[in-house]
Amino acid sequence: MEELNLFVKSIFIDNMIFAYFLGMCSFLAVSKNVKTAWGLGIAVTFMLTVTMPINYALDKYVLQEGALTWLSPALADVDLSFLGLIMFIAVIASGTQLVEMAVEKFSPSLYASLGIFLPLIAVNCAILGGALFMQQKDFGSAATATVYGLGSGIGWLLAIVGLAAIREKIAYSNIPAPLRGVGITFIITGLMGIAFMSFLGIKLG
Repeated sequence: MEELNLFVKSIFIDNMIFAYFLGMCSFLAVSKNVKTAWGLGIAVTFMLTVTMPINYALDKYVLQEGALTWLSPALADVDLSFLGLIMFIAVIASGTQLVEMAVEKFSPSLYASLGIFLPLIAVNCAILGGALFMQQKDFGSAATATVYGLGSGIGWLLAIVGLAAIREKIAYSNIPAPLRGVGITFIITGLMGIAFMSFLGIKLG
């Protein structure tokens, strides 16, 4: 039940976009049509789900103070936590390279649509933020970290696909000239964030 709580909370309450505003650059740039938004959302979800347990193991068994005692008791005082940020980014960048090659091979049209934003997943702050939140929350197991990563990814996916669907619908609407483009997109994002705040009352047993 604890994992289910965490899963639902990471999707609706602690949403990476609407609660923490992480990954906004690609969120705004790639949300012009649903197909492209869906592809990027799936890629981000995959990256969060895969990198979260890897970064958890890296943090718990390598980076934390005393984590290297499994190698030798003489390393009990070693603290490599200062390397956390760069190591997390290295894991994310490696995973991004694999995703980029897979998308290019199996869906060239999606690869062309995403353009520069696909390799930029490596520096997507939603993915790095997930790893840092995992470190802060001090999860008890890699499974819990994976559930959090999956939930966070699905939350980001829902946000970008929802915005893309709305932007497609309003493409031919009579929007005042000063608000066209990014202006109306920010307004819609704010309204979606307010809508997601209605989930704050969710509490599973």
